Amino acid sequence: MGRIFSAGKRALDLSFPICMGILNVTPDSFSDGSNLGKSGSSDFSVDVKKALRKAESLVAEGADVIDVGGESTRPGSSPVAVDEELRRVIPVIKVIKETLDICVSVDTSSPVVMMEAVSAGAEIINDVRAFSDPAALEFVVKTNAGLCIMHMRGRPASMQKSVHYDDVLGDVSSFLSERTQALLDAGISQDRLVVDPGFGFGKSLEHNYQLLKHLWVLKELNLPIMVGISRKSMIGDVINKPVKERIYGSLAATVLALNNGASIIRTHDVSATVDSIRVHSLYKRA
Repeated sequence: MGRIFSAGKRALDLSFPICMGILNVTPDSFSDGSNLGKSGSSDFSVDVKKALRKAESLVAEGADVIDVGGESTRPGSSPVAVDEELRRVIPVIKVIKETLDICVSVDTSSPVVMMEAVSAGAEIINDVRAFSDPAALEFVVKTNAGLCIMHMRGRPASMQKSVHYDDVLGDVSSFLSERTQALLDAGISQDRLVVDPGFGFGKSLEHNYQLLKHLWVLKELNLPIMVGISRKSMIGDVINKPVKERIYGSLAATVLALNNGASIIRTHDVSATVDSIRVHSLYKRA
């Protein structure tokens, strides 16, 4: 058995890379979140039955984790009020936990949403702001949830307007190291932590591909690496195709990420990604 990622009561074995399926419940995410709204409603309201069917589909396709998010963090997106984020994600987490035996992650930076999500059954907290909010850090210390520490420069509304690094690899690695140490110093065990370089979060196209090519550098942090590349503009800008036609480009980038040390792949396209993971895993062991 290889490295274990402790997430709530689960011990996720990362000897083989695992797949995290994306379940967005927001009207403005860049890919397919609006499909889970109630039909005929002028304002976005989550259809919990649709969300459950989507979760069931992700599990059937081979997802090891389902990542539920109620606030879009795509470039140019606006913040969502905490009450609205709660209305979107908590009923969905509850119905998934009542129906399916699957590890659930919540994609949020709100300490209040973290608290309610864990109470509802979430076992991983995926924070694009790397638990930089003192209240978030204070809360997660009291839990046994798995924690994903992601790098983002700026805020979603403006993070792509002016992007500059003297050394993107060094800056990302240094940031993730500092945030990891802050969590460890707070008393959180290392087996609860994974890192994510944050593809597309305050990075140019060139920065994203530098990170992808040299992803192995992050292995020096001695933590599992999570990668979210699926359907992003770093794929679309290269192949010149709309969001829903980026699966093949996403799979190519996924295999490169796996080859460079990724342990968790966060994706919209679970079935195809699981196939890629299985083929790559056997290739590595041949």
